[in-house]
Amino acid sequence: MINITFPDGNARQYESGTTAMEIAQSISAGLARNVLSAKVNGQVWDAMRPIHEDATIELLTFNDAEGKATFWHSSAHLLAEALEALYPGTKFGIGPPIENGFYYDIDTGDHQISLEDLPVIENKMRELQKEKSVYLRKDIGKDEAISYFKDKGDEYKLELLEELEDGSITFYQQGNFVDLCRGPHLPDTSKIKAIKLTNVAGAYWRGNEDRKMMTRIYGITFPKQKELTTYLELVEEAKKRDHRKLGAELELFMFSDKVGAGLPIWLQKGTALRTRLEDFLKKEQLKRGYEPVITPHIGKKELYMTSGHYEKYGEDSFKPIHTPKEGEEFLLKPMNCPHHCEIFAHKPHSYRDLPIRIAEFGTVYRYEQSGELHGLTRVRGFTQDDAHIFCTPDQLKDEFLGVLDLTMLVLRKLGFEDYTAQISLRDPEDQSKYIGSEENWEKAEQAIIDATRDAGLETVIEVGEAAFYGPKLDFMIKDALQRKWQLGTIQVDYNLPERFELEYIGADNAPHRPVMIHRAPFGSMERFIGVLIEHTAGKFPLWLAPEQYAILPISDQYIPYARDIRTELNASGFRGYIDDRTESIGRKIRDTELKKIPYMLIVGEKEQESGTVSVRKQGEGDQGTSSVSDFRDILHKAVSE
Repeated sequence: MINITFPDGNARQYESGTTAMEIAQSISAGLARNVLSAKVNGQVWDAMRPIHEDATIELLTFNDAEGKATFWHSSAHLLAEALEALYPGTKFGIGPPIENGFYYDIDTGDHQISLEDLPVIENKMRELQKEKSVYLRKDIGKDEAISYFKDKGDEYKLELLEELEDGSITFYQQGNFVDLCRGPHLPDTSKIKAIKLTNVAGAYWRGNEDRKMMTRIYGITFPKQKELTTYLELVEEAKKRDHRKLGAELELFMFSDKVGAGLPIWLQKGTALRTRLEDFLKKEQLKRGYEPVITPHIGKKELYMTSGHYEKYGEDSFKPIHTPKEGEEFLLKPMNCPHHCEIFAHKPHSYRDLPIRIAEFGTVYRYEQSGELHGLTRVRGFTQDDAHIFCTPDQLKDEFLGVLDLTMLVLRKLGFEDYTAQISLRDPEDQSKYIGSEENWEKAEQAIIDATRDAGLETVIEVGEAAFYGPKLDFMIKDALQRKWQLGTIQVDYNLPERFELEYIGADNAPHRPVMIHRAPFGSMERFIGVLIEHTAGKFPLWLAPEQYAILPISDQYIPYARDIRTELNASGFRGYIDDRTESIGRKIRDTELKKIPYMLIVGEKEQESGTVSVRKQGEGDQGTSSVSDFRDILHKAVSE
């Protein structure tokens, strides 16, 4: 017998060789119907894989991230089986689950898969799904695996096999399809009830532009048809909210091929919106003792070699800038923190000076691959609302809690109420990704865990998501369409102060290393605004809207009265314009609605004689007649909420 311990701490005994599915069935038939895989001793296993020793177990359904990953990974294999049946000789790269669905990279030789082929492939997947084929796991020797894929002529799988050690290789088979795969997978294909292939794109093998361009087929599946229907409805709504579309319609930002891909240009209205966001945070920072600084857009290569950014970001950076001076190289800065370290280092500090909080809206540059660029949310030049706090170890917790309070204020102010606080730790299996000593990492990780516990903040832990110089607390935001975005971040760093040899003189008159907190409540201004546009569908909070009202004269003779109203409102600090076009009032109202202007003030003979305005609210229609002073009070109240 073996002891199986459940997440609530309760334990039961089962016969050795029992599967997670059998354990689920022993609890209830309903639970067993929903189980997709299981976490056994912290590792995700097939639900049908025998357990031979004492173990902790967590049964996974489609409501769990790991359950979804199992479902979509198995769906990728179903897609591959359909492709092999329809296009014999297809070669397969990788087919992982992704945030929403899955993809498979394939090579179909002379036949090019297009969007027109997707319905045929979908139908084949549905046909194969009904066969209820079992996903069979098989441990296999490396020589046998190589022989199998040599016979198939699949150079992609052979390349993947070269990197695997004998004794660690597994195959999975469902129906007539066999794949090199670690798993886990579903018990059988019958659970995949609703199928939609969503796109076809090109993808270089292993993301290398020097390798062959493969075909990537994207898809998504669900256990129930109604879940797919709901998802597709959200996709359509997302298209309407696409920040690239709304950004152009609302004249917020643009891109220019002559300027360069991934380098956004902020237009007048977008600049007004962005400036208000920056002003809001600057005001809050000044209240909290931050001091603004400005640093250059470039720095000597040696600066980033000292910080470690050149080693970790070098491949993703723009090429070095060579000056006329022999051997002198500069880089477009990939991060602001090395410059801020130099600010701290430029003069001596006592413990009485700390904490020192310096802040900058600093623009940084990364050479993202062209295929990964996406509007404002993935760019090559972006501005971070960056700040760095240099403090003593004793001050660390209070400073972290202060940053946490500021970050949550920012999220509340912008209407992001649904978020997860994620503690991102290093990957214990791959220390090569990080700099610094084990001791420093342990102190930094524990500091974040302790501070969030003291704040009563619910958190999740993600291993392997830390920055290269330290662990961090990331805020994973859910927008109005329930999509997750990583926005604000707070990071604890013992390593950069060490690399830059930063010091302060302590009360004992001896030198000590400060601790460094990196923080960016918005994260990237570009990314934040892109997400905000989609979250609000372009209907910004009144305090943030580039234009808060539009005055719509019924005819030209009321334009002078409209100007008087605008002068009075603008004198109170509100922003708006007069639509003085020779158009019908109906056309003006429709056009103003499309511009997402919060308020419309319609003026004609009646309004001019009574000194009033007819008020319409965006998306809500007629609000009745109001005096100009009463409307001004409405704006004051709405802005302060």
